Amino acid sequence: MIGFDEAIARIAEHAHPLEREMTPLECAHRRILADPVIARVSAPKTDVSAMDGIAVRDTDLRALPATLHVVGAAFAGEPWIGGIKSGECVRIFTGAALPKGADRVVMQEHVSFSDGLAIVTEGYGPGWHVRSAGADFRSGDILVPAGTRLGPRHVLCAAAADQAALPLWRRPRVAIVSTGTELVPAGSASSMTDHLPDSVSHGIAALVDIWGGEVIERRLAGDDLTDLRSMAGVMLEEADIIIVTGGASVGERDHAKDMFIPYGLDLIFSKLAIKPGKPIWLGQCGSRFVVGLPGNPTSAMVTARLILAPLLALITGRSWQAALGWRRLPVMGDIQQDPKREHFVRARIEGGLAFVLSFQDSAMQKPLADADLLIRASTLEKGKDGRLSALCLDF
Repeated sequence: MIGFDEAIARIAEHAHPLEREMTPLECAHRRILADPVIARVSAPKTDVSAMDGIAVRDTDLRALPATLHVVGAAFAGEPWIGGIKSGECVRIFTGAALPKGADRVVMQEHVSFSDGLAIVTEGYGPGWHVRSAGADFRSGDILVPAGTRLGPRHVLCAAAADQAALPLWRRPRVAIVSTGTELVPAGSASSMTDHLPDSVSHGIAALVDIWGGEVIERRLAGDDLTDLRSMAGVMLEEADIIIVTGGASVGERDHAKDMFIPYGLDLIFSKLAIKPGKPIWLGQCGSRFVVGLPGNPTSAMVTARLILAPLLALITGRSWQAALGWRRLPVMGDIQQDPKREHFVRARIEGGLAFVLSFQDSAMQKPLADADLLIRASTLEKGKDGRLSALCLDF
């Protein structure tokens, strides 16, 4: 049995990104960049107007009032092809390219128009209202670095870079097996005796989605070893990660590890010195990862957040630190330390404070709805003011 930090180190040693795949921009949201987004164009491509008004030669405004001949109009995407000479101007709108010869835009609020003439008087302001070519970015610039999880703002920048598709790390395909003859699909347990709704697989599937995986299959399984081994063989052909919940104890019907033995299961670790979640284990069958989570719902969700999330982060092209963003917060409530196992305590955040939940039993499910933090009890410290603080993780 090893500690939490050693488990993370072993995961980092074994887990690496899957292959790159070119993905259409419209499917890139929430995916991880394998290579940086590089601009194929400059923005703007040429000097453009930042305001509606007239494009002029600044030298024509030295003596005011200045009366200029309006020789044309320029719109975004429809530039004025000709240039302007001394005494001339072009009616221009925001985003339109400046005509040749123009170096300044006067806002329309400072211009009066009459019979093809534009008259500029005092007070048009010091601003030139011109966005220079490449002021935003230039062709060849890196707009989004590799390893970024793409949000709406990143997708916008990629489109502005004139990229129709991006090189992304492939999402790992994940299969989830919930073991135990007592489990039935959610929605059917109320009409059955001695059966429980399968809740854990739904929570785990949601966590997998958050951390970049793609759940391709969820199955309920009994306790027959032959059937479990057959199921394991099928899933190993299709999935990059197989998650098994329950069956990690030493009872005669606990076959979570045994079901993968014929496929060369190589354990990375078996059991962790943490509470809750001691039974969690991690192994590989060839290049496939197998994660064994406890059957208790809270234990499963806590260990999935602590172990499965970093694994998914690494496989999708990020660092494990991306999944373990600890921050120190003041702690309100009592925490019992365990000298044999590191305790991760469920809490809720309110007003920047971590409030310890009163129910910490690993079989309880209702408190999970209130828990949005995990407190790492081993990091508890008392400040000079006597208040406790500890490292906390968003749950």
